Amino acid sequence: MRAVDVQGTFFTYDDGTEALAGIDFHVEEGEFVAILGSNGSGKTTLIQLLVGLLKAKSGQIVLSGREIGSLTAEELYQRVGLVFQNPNDQLFAATVEEDVAFGPRNLNLPEAEVQMRITEVLTAVAALPLRGRAIHHLSFGEQKRVSLAGVLAMRPAVLILDEPTAGLDPAGEAQMMQLLKKLNREERMTVILATHSVDMLPLFANRIYVLDHGRVLQQGPSEEIFCHQEMIVRAKLRLPYVSRLMYEMKRHDGVPIDGLPLTIGEARAQLLELIPKEMILPGIEEIGP
Repeated sequence: MRAVDVQGTFFTYDDGTEALAGIDFHVEEGEFVAILGSNGSGKTTLIQLLVGLLKAKSGQIVLSGREIGSLTAEELYQRVGLVFQNPNDQLFAATVEEDVAFGPRNLNLPEAEVQMRITEVLTAVAALPLRGRAIHHLSFGEQKRVSLAGVLAMRPAVLILDEPTAGLDPAGEAQMMQLLKKLNREERMTVILATHSVDMLPLFANRIYVLDHGRVLQQGPSEEIFCHQEMIVRAKLRLPYVSRLMYEMKRHDGVPIDGLPLTIGEARAQLLELIPKEMILPGIEEIGP
């Protein structure tokens, strides 16, 4: 069964701006799917439709076999959870524990179950020591993880994130992406990530949708998406940095590269094949992706 199935969906804002123009979008259970697009591409509108913050003008949105309009608020929040780009739009309680507890308590769960969920999700996002901390004493990265914990406490089948690495330093970005990978790979949670950042997607996403002006330009695995330079430019995006380097070496220097490597590990493997064996030092430590 598909976790998300969007067919022929349109959405126009009150000022006349057409944000989505008959979009088709689907995600299988257990997938990690990225929605890639520049500002104004429609990716934020799409995810707001998926969690019921906006209502489509026409088309169909089905979540785990149920049309979204047939779901009660309680059913919807246990099917999909959204982590906003800015944690200030999500965090509102005085302390971390109170904020994470808000959703489960509104499900009228026994307090013992609420406390268990708090411990469980704060552990999952490496934030258990922050349990009693005041929200305004958290760093930006800590606020991002606590926002994620609050959504996970509802145990949604589908986790949706809007620009989850925006504003984070490189270490925080890597930590967030590894956390999402763990939730997807080990917990089998379906993950949908909306972003305009391309460098880490080849390591995590099963498939990528590229949006431009409310339409899908292309969808598929990373190796298919990033081999279409003209489409990437049209969408006002760029190649991952390592792919851009190899593209320029191939185009300007004639380096015989097969396709476009998307990770450092792939680029290293291809370049090593072009270097005479006698020039390669023995015993060099393997480099990961």
